[in-house]
Amino acid sequence: MASPSPVPPAAEPGKMQAPAPRPQPASPSGAAIPNLKDRIPKLEPRRRKAEPANPIPVPVTPEAPPRPDPATLAFQVPVRRILSPDDHQRFLSSPTYALILAFVFGITDSVQDRPISSVKDADLSPAVRAILTILDEADALCRDTPPDDQGGSRFGNKTFRVFLDKVKDRSPAWHAALLPAALPARKAAEAEVSTYLHHAFGNRRRIDYGSGHELNFFMWLLCLHQLRLLDRPDFPALALRVFPRYLAVMRRVQSAYYLEPAGSHGVWGLDDYQFLPFLFGASQLVHHPFITPRSIHSELTLEEFGEEYLYLGQVAFVNSTKTVKGLRWHSPMLDDISGAKNWAKVEAGMRRMFVNEVLGKLPVMQHFLFGTLIPAAEGMSDAREPGVRGDEDDDDEAGEVEVFDDKAGVRHVHQNSGWGDCCGIKVPSSIAAAEEMKKRGVGGQLRRIPFD
Repeated sequence: MASPSPVPPAAEPGKMQAPAPRPQPASPSGAAIPNLKDRIPKLEPRRRKAEPANPIPVPVTPEAPPRPDPATLAFQVPVRRILSPDDHQRFLSSPTYALILAFVFGITDSVQDRPISSVKDADLSPAVRAILTILDEADALCRDTPPDDQGGSRFGNKTFRVFLDKVKDRSPAWHAALLPAALPARKAAEAEVSTYLHHAFGNRRRIDYGSGHELNFFMWLLCLHQLRLLDRPDFPALALRVFPRYLAVMRRVQSAYYLEPAGSHGVWGLDDYQFLPFLFGASQLVHHPFITPRSIHSELTLEEFGEEYLYLGQVAFVNSTKTVKGLRWHSPMLDDISGAKNWAKVEAGMRRMFVNEVLGKLPVMQHFLFGTLIPAAEGMSDAREPGVRGDEDDDDEAGEVEVFDDKAGVRHVHQNSGWGDCCGIKVPSSIAAAEEMKKRGVGGQLRRIPFD
C-alpha cells in the first residue's frame, strides 16, 4: 500500500503561503540537474564607451601683436635662421611664433560656418583684387611654359625652373602695383616681401613642393598684413577667394611639372602637398546641418559641395590624382579622421597638427625665412654666416652631414644642401603617375586593390 503524500502545513490566517519549490528532475545518474537561471550572468544595457581624452590641449588663437610702423623698419631680404634644434626651440618660444599662430588661426576663425560663395566680389578690397590678379598672371605663366618631354619619368620636370624664373622676372611689376608708392624704403620692402612669394611655388633645385611652400604663401600675405595693406576684414576673402585661386594655380603647376612631394612621408599624411585646406575647411563645416566627417566617402557630396568647402574640394582633388580607388588605401589618415564624431573635433585636430606637424617639425621649418616683418628670435643662427649653404643653391654636391635626435627621440640625418635620409628621399609624384596613365590612355578608371 502506497504511503500517503505529505500534507502541507496550513497557512496562517491573513498570510499568503509561498509556493512549494518545484522538484528538480533527476539525471540518469541520479544527480539533480542544476537550474541554469542561477548561473546566467545578469544582462546590463550596453553603454557607449567614452572617447579617450586627448592629452594635448587644443591650441587657441593668440591675441595678435600690434603691427609695426613701416616708417621705422629697416627692410632686409629674408634668410634661413633655423639651422639647428636649438634655433628651432628659440623660434617656438618667440613672439614670431605667436604672430604666425595669430594670423593663421585668425583666418581659420573668420571662416567658421561660411561657404566660399559667402564672400562676394563687392567684399574684396583693392589689395585682395591685386593679389588675385597676380595669381591669374602666375597661372598664365604656367600655361605658357609647357614641360619638356621626359620620356615617361615621374620625377620633377626641369622646365619648372623656367617657370620660376618667369615668376621672378614678373615679381617687380606685381609688387609695384601692390605696394603703395608712399611706402618708406619701397624697394627694400619689395625685396623682402617678394621673397616669400618666390618660395611659395616650390623649390627650384629639388623641383618639389610641400606644406612649407604653402606656408610661405601665407607668410607673404602676413607681410602684407604687417604693412597694413590687408586688415582683419580681409581674412575671410584670404581663405575663401585668394587661397582657392592659389590652390588652383598650384594644382596646375604640380600637374604640369610633376613636382615631387617635399619629404618622403607625405603619402601617409593628409595630402602629398597641402595642409591648410583641411584646417580652414574643417572650420567652414563646424556646424553644418548634414555634412559630417564621414561624408568625404560620398562621391555625390564631394561633387555637389566641393566648390563650396575647401576640405571637400581637397579630398576630391586627392582622389582624382591617385591610381588606386579608396581613401583607406591612398590616404589612410584622411580615412581615419572621417570617423570623428563631428567637425569641431576635426578642426581641433587640425590645429594640433599645424602646431606639431608644420611649425613643430624641424625638417619643415629649417627652410623657413626670417626678415624684418617676420623677425627671428634673439640668438638664432644666420644663414649668411660663412660656410652656410643657401636653400636654393643649384650645386647638387652634398654638404656637411648633421646627425641628431629630436625631442621625441627620432634620429635625423640632414645635409645643408637638401633633405636628409629621413626627411627627403626622392619620391615620385602621385600626380605624375596619374598623368602618365592618362597619356597612355589608361587613366579613365582607378585600379582597385585586389582584396577590396
